[in-house]
Amino acid sequence: MAQLKVFWTSIAIKQRNYIFEYWNERNKSNAFSIKLNEKIKRKINLLKTHPLLGLKTDFKNTRIISIGHYSILYQKIDTHIIITGIWDNRQDPQKLLNFLENN
Repeated sequence: MAQLKVFWTSIAIKQRNYIFEYWNERNKSNAFSIKLNEKIKRKINLLKTHPLLGLKTDFKNTRIISIGHYSILYQKIDTHIIITGIWDNRQDPQKLLNFLENN
């Protein structure tokens, strides 16, 4: 199978950037954000060749894959993987449900 192309929604980009900003401010360094970004890139590269790796969700065409305390929400549509969100698993699950229902 050929590698799929990855696209990020604007919401997913905002969520990712918010997570990085939070850790940069909290740690007064961007070292953790750099490491987390590398983990995200590796996981997404894995999805390019194994798009069904993530667990199915109750939401149409949405799968979720974990990276430690974070999860990537994505959809595989034709030859594309669309990153729809990045979620901190330590947050209230109801907040995630509200996010998924409204996006």
